[in-house]
Amino acid sequence: MTNPSVRIRDLDLAFGAVKVLSGLNLDIAEGEFLVLLGSSGCGKSTLLNCIAGLLEPTDGQIWIRDRNVTWEEPSARGIGMVFQSYALYPQMTVRGNLSFGLKNARLPQADIDRRVARAAEILQIGPLLERKPGALSGGQRQRVAIGRALVRDVDVFLFDEPLSNLDAKLRADLRVEIKRLHQQLGNTMIYVTHDQVEAMTLADRIAIMRSGAIVQLASPEDIYNRPVNRYVADFIGSPSMNFIDGVLAGGMFRAGDLVVPTAGHAFGAVPGDGREVTMGIRPEHVVTGELVARAPVREQVTVELVEPMGADTLVWTRLAGQPFRIRVDGQAAVRPQDVLTIGLDPAKAGFFDRRTEVRL
Repeated sequence: MTNPSVRIRDLDLAFGAVKVLSGLNLDIAEGEFLVLLGSSGCGKSTLLNCIAGLLEPTDGQIWIRDRNVTWEEPSARGIGMVFQSYALYPQMTVRGNLSFGLKNARLPQADIDRRVARAAEILQIGPLLERKPGALSGGQRQRVAIGRALVRDVDVFLFDEPLSNLDAKLRADLRVEIKRLHQQLGNTMIYVTHDQVEAMTLADRIAIMRSGAIVQLASPEDIYNRPVNRYVADFIGSPSMNFIDGVLAGGMFRAGDLVVPTAGHAFGAVPGDGREVTMGIRPEHVVTGELVARAPVREQVTVELVEPMGADTLVWTRLAGQPFRIRVDGQAAVRPQDVLTIGLDPAKAGFFDRRTEVRL
């Protein structure tokens, strides 16, 4: 990667004896949309706050546009930040909230008006400019919060779980707006979320974090299709991946009566016989109906529970005595106690060492 927009080198952050970030390195390309994804407490918001200058690292350096900003104030870093809370001034109109920082920076009024008008046009909040935040919906308030960052002339936009306070429909709508905003502006954007659907739909690359470190950094497609370990495989995907514990022997995966040939699977290195592994396969990669005839492995299962989800239906059953989920068409007539014939393709499965949980 040449001329990264943001460089992080050997970043450590500790609160007393508790290490939150440890030896973290990351390059973010110019114009890239990078998502920091992980469960609560993994360090993603802490990393974003270090980039923003809201937290001072214990060790390491942060560079933005070839400038070492590790010890610079947030206002001098060329960043615009959007928080989980809207943090709008309730006594000011939308126009006042958008222009407040620019007035403090003593920009000419004509420049302020131009920037506010541009942000209002991009975010479609022009008709709201004379309203106060109390008269806005949650989605409108978050648009204004994004606009307040947008009016500044910045190199990097930072988003800290900006949609988590919104309902499901508003989250989906604003997700599209943020993606469109990135395509229009082309600025570098770093986005923190615990929602893997947001990460998959928005990101050019995803950095999955765990215990203050980046576990995997790759495109959404690579992370979905080739997770580096069981943690990533389980975290990405909705519903999450099925896992069956078994043993590799004679080119086969065996778990009770289930026997799956592994010849179609691309192992990094051929594992030895007798190795205890976990086979992972996503619910959407299990086939039913007419497609079963072409599947390398066919099994019969008994339906235990059915969850209709509209376009899809999630079917709960057991395979090799272990919990197993199947994603079928929402129009499929499936009921508890039905016996289904399902098909598996080892090429779409993942095999993880049972002890280390690393993908084989």
